[in-house]
Amino acid sequence: SQTITANFASVIHGLNANHLTDQVIQRSKRMILDTLGVGLLGTSTEVCHKVTRYSKIYSSDISSTIWGHLDFRLPPLYAAFVNGVAVHSMDFDDTWHPATHPSGAVLPAVIALSEAFPQKKKISGLDLLLAFNVGIEVQGRLLRFSSEARNIPKRY
Repeated sequence: SQTITANFASVIHGLNANHLTDQVIQRSKRMILDTLGVGLLGTSTEVCHKVTRYSKIYSSDISSTIWGHLDFRLPPLYAAFVNGVAVHSMDFDDTWHPATHPSGAVLPAVIALSEAFPQKKKISGLDLLLAFNVGIEVQGRLLRFSSEARNIPKRY
């Protein structure tokens, strides 16, 4: 018999672009557009300026875009961090119940990683949508598995 973790991993590993219905694709595009808009606006916040300055000490041959900055790039890990802070810095990013912000955690990581692929292995838009949805699915399932998350609204 499979453990919950093994079952979860096999479900996630088995997902492919054929699982993306038209409705999922349209909603995903809306979530992505909203997250990019909030993230670009968030690049003007003080906290985003601080993490951007801090992260400038890191460099790598593999790099990803820092939203709103044409003058430098960061390794994917730090680009995802800075862009994630920008998305969430004003707390306008999307949410679901119990309280979490799915796109702000997933989209910056997916974009940063997609930029890090070598030119000949670039991913398609459909691949990006699949990765985004897998990230949202993983986050949602982990949230459902978490006993800590069940009563977040009641605790605050």
